[in-house]
Amino acid sequence: MAANSKANKYDEDSIQVLEGLEAVRKRPGMYIGSTDNRGLHHLVWEIVDNSIDEALAGYATEINVTMEKNGSITVSDNGRGVPTGMHKTGKSTPEVIFTILHAGGKFNESGGYKTAGGLHGVGSSVVNALSSQFNVKSFRDKKIYEINFHNGGAVKTPLHEIGTTNKTGTVVNFHPDATIFNAPKFSFSTIKERLKESALLNSGLKITLDDMNNDRHIEYDFKDGLKEFVKELTEEFTPLTDTIIIKDSNSRIDVDIAMKYTDDYNETILGFANNVKTVDGGTQITGFKSGLARAINDYAKNSKILKDKDPRLDSNDLREGLTAIVSVKVPENLIQYEGQTKGKLGTVEAKTAVENAVYKNLTFWLQENKVQATRIIDKAMLARRAREEARKARQAVRDTKMKGRSSRAMLGKLTPAQGRNRNINELYLVEGDSAGGSAKSGRDRTFQAILPLRGKVINSEKAKITDLLKNEEINTIINAIGAGVGSDFEVKDANYDKIIIMTDADTDGAHIQTLLLTFFYRYMKDLIVAKKVYLALPPLYKVTLADKTIHYLWDENDLTTFLKKNNKKYDIQRYKGLGEMNAHQLWETTMDPEHRKLIVVEIDDAYAAEKAFKVLMGENVEKRKLWIDENVKFSMEDDDVEFLRNVEPETPIVEVERELND
Repeated sequence: MAANSKANKYDEDSIQVLEGLEAVRKRPGMYIGSTDNRGLHHLVWEIVDNSIDEALAGYATEINVTMEKNGSITVSDNGRGVPTGMHKTGKSTPEVIFTILHAGGKFNESGGYKTAGGLHGVGSSVVNALSSQFNVKSFRDKKIYEINFHNGGAVKTPLHEIGTTNKTGTVVNFHPDATIFNAPKFSFSTIKERLKESALLNSGLKITLDDMNNDRHIEYDFKDGLKEFVKELTEEFTPLTDTIIIKDSNSRIDVDIAMKYTDDYNETILGFANNVKTVDGGTQITGFKSGLARAINDYAKNSKILKDKDPRLDSNDLREGLTAIVSVKVPENLIQYEGQTKGKLGTVEAKTAVENAVYKNLTFWLQENKVQATRIIDKAMLARRAREEARKARQAVRDTKMKGRSSRAMLGKLTPAQGRNRNINELYLVEGDSAGGSAKSGRDRTFQAILPLRGKVINSEKAKITDLLKNEEINTIINAIGAGVGSDFEVKDANYDKIIIMTDADTDGAHIQTLLLTFFYRYMKDLIVAKKVYLALPPLYKVTLADKTIHYLWDENDLTTFLKKNNKKYDIQRYKGLGEMNAHQLWETTMDPEHRKLIVVEIDDAYAAEKAFKVLMGENVEKRKLWIDENVKFSMEDDDVEFLRNVEPETPIVEVERELND
């Protein structure tokens, strides 16, 4: 019967054609990635990137971004100004640019853009589509023109002349549509970091940020950008080398690299293509790693540091302690990104260009700086020995399983799942033995494993891997997950589909979360990339009504809303920790896939993540205090402020998404 209903009819009338910008409003995630905080700020990047393209083309020297009091953003530059003539479509050129997808001046070099970050021609029109108000002013040909849009790209006021000027440039003001975005409020610190990054990548380009709500002004203008970029990321560590600069424009692709070795145990390699940060890497990063490994190994062999019988140094070992910025400028006819958000460079020619540039220039540098070259190779050899220790630890677990011996000694208090399906099994890392006991009793033992943690684990930001392997808690986690650690880690070998951190909702719990996230980020990063690391979200309140019905509430807002809707008598219990819940309550609220709330951990910004981990988890207490003052808001009732200032607080360097009903 249902098959004959109108709701289930599928014929020619069922086919819908989305006109103009309607497709963007219907499926915004396809164009900006998401409608959360990340997607909201992506709107700013799209407009700013257009101004940066004017700078790359040699026409703009200054970009200004203003956070307006009404919640909108204004981006202005002193470039050429948007063309204002009539387009062959019969519409004004600004209307075409800002309302038609894949319309722009970057598809061929006649538009004056040899290289540009925004090549799909959809960026500004997408921002218009997702804004309630979108206004453009063009300073061009000694005149000022203006066009206004509203309600997702509809023309409110056609292009018209409003004055005369001796300046050139473009001013864009937009107000995100609050009906589309879940978080319609811009972050000063997020925008500040991105603009600083852009200024570092473009020596001599002045970029300013004004926050009209809090009367704040920031100005960036770097004369030696990439070198200063590397300095920003390495100032917490002792340098082993000078900053190595590699510039090459012998091919159609310009290569610009700054790199430096320190006594850090981690690597930081950030990639950019036409000023767009490729957060997922790409061909330029692949080429960099290949050129680096070839140059250093060849030098080590030719210099007899490595004997003929010695194996070549592994690329992973050669990158320990390395910080590098790899920036390429690719012509428009070669540039290829994966996806509209341009997270990964796909241009094959970029690999060859970068690899050749790195091999040639680094080989020369190594020969001219023999003392520093020896430090690099010595560090790589130490890294190789540490990696071998990690490999042996992993092999020991496998040998134990293969020989049928009990692995309880290596796995500590782990209570394993009965099932062996790694595609569905979950590992709960639980704060304390008390909560661990409740979790063991309340879990679904067919697929949920429990590992109670005794206190706080070692800070992985300050420890080398050999020290980590001596730490009982960390060693137990490594062996439980069963996929290795560090450069030896293979996410496909993980015993669990989800690693769920379950701690108390207090300062200590947040600290434990941070320490565990630091370990996963530094030594099992692919777990985070694969979205296998989660934070459990236990309720803060249990409300028992007069009729004995029980309701669990997750925060103060939930509690306030609930109490407004229920005028009955009630009893409120605020959970101080997981240990206050019995096994049934813990299962019902925090472990049952049908009802629990989880937060999936993601790396949103590689540069911001690196900087935050080094500041928040590193040695410099003063920098940590400054970061907390700028980014954390405390209430007058918070007694833990000084504690947070002097230890490693919860670090918001990851993008989180709530998973309701898993």
